[in-house]
Amino acid sequence: MARGQTRMFLKQMFKDPGKTGAVMPSSRKLARRMYELAAPEPDSVIAEYGPGTGAFTRVILGNLQPGQKFFCVEINPDFAARLKRDFPGAPVHIGCASNIAEYARLEGVGRVDRVISGLPWAVFPDELQNRILSAMADIMPKGGVFVTFAYLQGLVLPSGRRFGKNLGKYFSACGKSEIIWENLPPAIVYRCEK
Repeated sequence: MARGQTRMFLKQMFKDPGKTGAVMPSSRKLARRMYELAAPEPDSVIAEYGPGTGAFTRVILGNLQPGQKFFCVEINPDFAARLKRDFPGAPVHIGCASNIAEYARLEGVGRVDRVISGLPWAVFPDELQNRILSAMADIMPKGGVFVTFAYLQGLVLPSGRRFGKNLGKYFSACGKSEIIWENLPPAIVYRCEK
């Protein structure tokens, strides 16, 4: 299964590197750490941005409790088709995360309390980073939590540094986790609270 997922990531990255910034799925360790830092409450509405082949989706669904609502936003139709096949009960919306308010409306909710993101922020231009972050901040209540990750090498790129600065425009508190060495490449998790 992992070999097939890696092959799919490589194919999609070469097909459109501006939308797929990874060459392989995230590790279980990174997925668990992302979920722990998101810490969804019993009545949380949880959205996942850029689920790819579902590394984070699997952890979210495995911990989903009655009273919580979950849906995914995936721009790549090939990844979306795989998600629908592998996780038939999970709602998957195909499109850009900047349209989060529309997807939430389609899910019958007016807010998103937790966003767990696998988006490749370091490959996005400044305008797209801000458009997605602004849309998220607009639909997230005070106390809402956004978690995403960055590869260590991406932290030194201009777009990676810019992303770190952009977070401060939309969230009152942001922090970084320890390095997750068990991921390839190693990564850190950003945890931001509105």
